[in-house]
Amino acid sequence: MRKINSGNNQIKSIPTSIPNFTFTKNNFVQIADLYKIFQQFPSIQTDTRKVQKGDLFFALKGPNFNGNLFATDALNKGAAYAVVDEAQEDATGRLIFVEDVLTTLQDLAKYHRETFQIPFIAITGSNGKTTTKELVSTVLATHFKTATTEGNLNNHIGVPLTILKIKATTEIAVIEMGANHQKEIESYCKYTEPTHGIIANCGKAHLEGFGGVEGVRKGKGELYDYLRAHDGMAFLFNDYDYLIEMSKGIQKIFQYSTTDGNVVGTIESSEPYLSVALNKGFTPTTIDTSLVGEYNLPNVLCAVAVGKYFNVPEAKIVAALEKYQPTNSRSQLMHLGSNHIILDAYNANPTSMKAAIENFAKMQVTKKVLMLGGMMELGPESIQEHEAIVALIKSYQWDAVVLVGGDFAKIKMDFTYLNNSTEAREWYQQQGFENTYCLVKGSRSMQMEKIIQ
Repeated sequence: MRKINSGNNQIKSIPTSIPNFTFTKNNFVQIADLYKIFQQFPSIQTDTRKVQKGDLFFALKGPNFNGNLFATDALNKGAAYAVVDEAQEDATGRLIFVEDVLTTLQDLAKYHRETFQIPFIAITGSNGKTTTKELVSTVLATHFKTATTEGNLNNHIGVPLTILKIKATTEIAVIEMGANHQKEIESYCKYTEPTHGIIANCGKAHLEGFGGVEGVRKGKGELYDYLRAHDGMAFLFNDYDYLIEMSKGIQKIFQYSTTDGNVVGTIESSEPYLSVALNKGFTPTTIDTSLVGEYNLPNVLCAVAVGKYFNVPEAKIVAALEKYQPTNSRSQLMHLGSNHIILDAYNANPTSMKAAIENFAKMQVTKKVLMLGGMMELGPESIQEHEAIVALIKSYQWDAVVLVGGDFAKIKMDFTYLNNSTEAREWYQQQGFENTYCLVKGSRSMQMEKIIQ
């Protein structure tokens, strides 16, 4: 039995039929030799339902699943090798036994990352990080071979998988990092090794895991900590005083702002789509986006700033941002008959919910309906935060308000309460609305997008 030594993680067995392996004394080889397998079979899968011939299967496991049980199935479906961490019969000679599959995946991602000498831009934040990532990568892709996070694969599995998909021809990588507790961003930085970083904002999200707003700032600030320690550069939204404070000590900062910075822009209009006027650091112009909500201004300015820093031609920046179409229930304006649906139902927390409600309240339209789902992962502050949202709703005039699920159920109020999005869809269909604007928002688990399906 041969072993691969990967720091604290040891690969206990590897098929010796693979060519070009050089074993060191004591019959040990480094993680570099697993990387040789990856170079021959660079497509990684963690779900046997998606396995194709020649894939490298990693048998991840969690509280409700165990990929080790499906390793043989993956091989039968054509996987070249399966990486496992539980003892089992190896009749094929194509099982690679390791101490921990997830750690091995992350180690492999780190090794792959270190083969690149290109900018790696890490993006995190409480709200809008996925939209920011999409806008930034869209701008950069007009001028560079750009790799970026697919969808929102931004966790401890998604980040290494994203890195391992980056091809040798890539010129810039954009990596989204999500987090719901402290030390999570720090762990991602260890194998992403970002050269540039963006914290979109720090709001009231995942309060239960972070331990309050200060915990959110500390957790998100782990990206700044890495940049500070490794001579990295931050793209900073200069309007947020707390980001200025958090970024102290970082020597390289490129600012975007509504008042003062390397790139300055303001809202030209937001009815119904956001238009941004660029006033400094850019030839004066207006960018007409397909994004709904004034709260997307920092996201647009960030993409402009990144584009300018990396010398993307201005015409390409404008064209990219104007062509971008939001997807995945993020700031989408959809049409249902004569009605207009603002679908922002991918996620919700007190900060993003407040911004969406206030933006909707400003819209100069005749009929407005609110359909809001409960907010999750708020811990002991959940009831208080839901009460604050109800109080905010009461300060405006609406044609109808429907609150769905979560801790909205525990609050005394005069608005319509429904248990889930299925009931909300039935309610909507019964109303016979015409020429009405409707804001649909809620946490991912509420599945508020079902209302318009």
